Amino acid sequence: MKSVAEICSDLIRFDTTNPGSGERPAAEYVATLLADAGIEPVVFESAPKRTTVVARIAGESPDALLVHGHLDVVPADPAEWRTHPFSGEIADGCVHGRGAVDMKGACAMTLAAVLGMAARGERPRRDLVLAFLADEEATGDYGSRYAVTEHRGLFDGVTEAISESGGFSVTSGEHRVYPIGVGERGTAWMKLTARGVAGHGSRPAVDNPVATLAHALSRLASYEWPVRLTPSVAALLESLSRITGRPVDLDRLDEEAERLGALGGLFRSQIRNSANPTMLDAGYKVNVVPSTAEAHVDGRYMPGLQEEFLETVDRLLGPKVTREFVNLEEAPAAPYPSAFFDELAGTLAAEDPGARPVPYVLAGGTDAKSFNRIGITTYGFTPLMLRPDLDYFGMFHGKDERVPVEGLEFGTRVLTRLVGGA
Repeated sequence: MKSVAEICSDLIRFDTTNPGSGERPAAEYVATLLADAGIEPVVFESAPKRTTVVARIAGESPDALLVHGHLDVVPADPAEWRTHPFSGEIADGCVHGRGAVDMKGACAMTLAAVLGMAARGERPRRDLVLAFLADEEATGDYGSRYAVTEHRGLFDGVTEAISESGGFSVTSGEHRVYPIGVGERGTAWMKLTARGVAGHGSRPAVDNPVATLAHALSRLASYEWPVRLTPSVAALLESLSRITGRPVDLDRLDEEAERLGALGGLFRSQIRNSANPTMLDAGYKVNVVPSTAEAHVDGRYMPGLQEEFLETVDRLLGPKVTREFVNLEEAPAAPYPSAFFDELAGTLAAEDPGARPVPYVLAGGTDAKSFNRIGITTYGFTPLMLRPDLDYFGMFHGKDERVPVEGLEFGTRVLTRLVGGA
């Protein structure tokens, strides 16, 4: 049987860049591994080569746990990397390449755990549903959204799920903290349009939409969003205060994030809404004032704050700029405290007695939003014990992405304990 590092390396070597040529080769690889282990995969496509794999493993109880991950990755420029981003090279104790962290490493841990159980003839404690999805790095239209609408029956009996962005170690001094995701910020990707009067660039502009949009974007980008503490983030801050032995000053959270270093990264982006201009499109000739100007904005809002967020955006943009949604998703939340959170925390402590699990809200978004629509709550839990000097957050969509082999092996053991094969 292949090791978890070898499976991760194999998956990385499939270029599943989104947008790109699709996830089919990686999906076929996953389906073959499962089938060879006697686990029957269901393979379907939402569009040519946009391929998803789902499998159910019967357990001792019909109550099902979903483990979902995505096979697509964001683009990577080989010229910016020390090793080729799709080499899957195993060197210096790490597996290198695009997707090592986000999230082919997690898919590899899931596969290694269930394949190991199958080889030993073990059954999970409850039904286990595995989903290896397309298109998470875009809107999920070709992946999770398609799966929950067109193949809803594959997820019957599932109430809870685990997926990316949680369960990894963050080391600060003698403290090894493991954030477990109990929610994530909502997504509001918006297209902005300003309309005006076209004319010659040498004449005084009557109504220049480029200028109108530029001023609106400047107001939006420079706005200082107020702190909005949700119960889950407040619980995180309380946990960090207890672990470090020094109360976190709630009136100076930006300064506290700096003081806490790596631990501060767990809440720096999760205490307020945000709206970042990311794309601009206006004009076609230097001496022509165009009639329209467009921009795109990546908006994120805390759970329960969608209305406040949109009202603020509209006020900052002003009456001459219209917006439409490219993607609007609610901010899902999982129960906390809960028995399942305690179960996840317990599996970490069983493999790492120094583990200090804490609740955590993700700054970005995942496929959890799609599964939330059908009543499945997702906890961020892809366990990894990481080297203190590895910038885990910087690995996401960054260059020289890599994951320690020992971390993958640790995560495989944790997942095996969780599903009942240990």
